[in-house]
Amino acid sequence: MGRWIEAADGVLVRRYQELDLSVGLVVGGESCLVVDTGGDAGQGAELAAAVREVTPLPWQVVLTHSHFDHSFGTEAFAPCAVWAHRRCHADLVATGEQQREKWARSYRERGEGEVGDRVAAVRLVLPDHLVDDGAELDLGGRRVHLRHFGPAHSDHDLVVHVPDAGAVFAGDLVEHGAPPQFGDAFPQSWPAALDGILALDAPIVLPGHGDPVGRDFVRDQRAELVLVAELCREVAAGSLSVEQAVPRSPYPEEFTVAALAR
Repeated sequence: MGRWIEAADGVLVRRYQELDLSVGLVVGGESCLVVDTGGDAGQGAELAAAVREVTPLPWQVVLTHSHFDHSFGTEAFAPCAVWAHRRCHADLVATGEQQREKWARSYRERGEGEVGDRVAAVRLVLPDHLVDDGAELDLGGRRVHLRHFGPAHSDHDLVVHVPDAGAVFAGDLVEHGAPPQFGDAFPQSWPAALDGILALDAPIVLPGHGDPVGRDFVRDQRAELVLVAELCREVAAGSLSVEQAVPRSPYPEEFTVAALAR
């Protein structure tokens, strides 16, 4: 089960213990926008019911990126407009089945068979409103901007900026409570994506995992990612070995090795 945090007027974050996940809701005068949908049909259904406790307004969905924990619960909201970056659609087509098999197996191997079964039963819903650099949504008296700042955590991250609330949903471009995930990331350009978030001048930043943070947290994480980006460049150039780079990283070894492999 999740719990709501009201980050600003009509801007809410739903926090889950599972994967420390954070998804969002933006309420306008005529409609609402759900930011990410969770990792399986059960989590999506729980989120949809929780949204209905907040507002009866018709909803749209935006996916910050294609990773299963952010996109596999979308069926609970269908039919509706589902916004995402164009390459998010392509990645779900290319990797959706593999993600479903991988994570269903992972949960079962960890003894969480019920969760694994829910993931295995997911019916993928592909986004149908595709974004390149950005888009603007009118929720009725409240405008929301979708922005893409280049490859970072993935090659298709979208942030969701709510200017009148001074809030931005950062997806997994910002991680609170754990190091950034580099599995299919672009470490060398990740700091530039955080520059894009900082340029929005929003005092409230809502990570894809963890609690809401402020601009200072984003600046600090950017500084860490600059160090990782430089290590990646030195390893790629052959001036530093992986073994030499790992102790210089601000992150634990397994995260650093994943970054250096990109």
